[in-house]
Amino acid sequence: MKRQPQVLLIAATLALSWLAMQAVHELGHVVAAIMSGGRVKAMILHPATLSYTQLAANPYPLFVSWMGPLVGVVLPLAALAIARICRLRRLYLFQFFAGFCLIANDAYLAFGSIHGIGDADDIARHGSPLWLLWLFGVITIPLGLWMWNRLGPHFGLGTNAGQVERADAYIMCALLAIVVLIEILFSPTAV
Repeated sequence: MKRQPQVLLIAATLALSWLAMQAVHELGHVVAAIMSGGRVKAMILHPATLSYTQLAANPYPLFVSWMGPLVGVVLPLAALAIARICRLRRLYLFQFFAGFCLIANDAYLAFGSIHGIGDADDIARHGSPLWLLWLFGVITIPLGLWMWNRLGPHFGLGTNAGQVERADAYIMCALLAIVVLIEILFSPTAV
């Protein structure tokens, strides 16, 4: 029972980071499509599937494809900067999320380009050279790992083995439950 809050905090933070990263990534596609005169048919955010945005019209596919990962990295970094300026008590959760987004978005592009998966395939097919996708990953994946450096004690790892703020664990579980419920209730049926 001593480690229950630690397990809850780690599991909820990882799950919430995954769902929030997908939402921010898809937001980038949606905003780019609207800005460039495209039309969004559906944005699928559901905890049981990988997120995606389906467009009815997309006059600038390269721009729209790149904006998912770019916004997926920039927005969490901006949130972290605001949290730092406001000196939020749970800053480490913002830092973890920003690092998670750097790693996830850019691993998706870098490794997805090798196998022609998702946005990486779209970006390459619409004219970006593969080396640009790899460069993006080479720069941002280590930056994400660096952002995670020294966060272990907040999650009860290392010298603080098993010790975490119970309130943080419960807050993250509650936020995760809310996000899952919202996604289940409001996501259009996957097409």
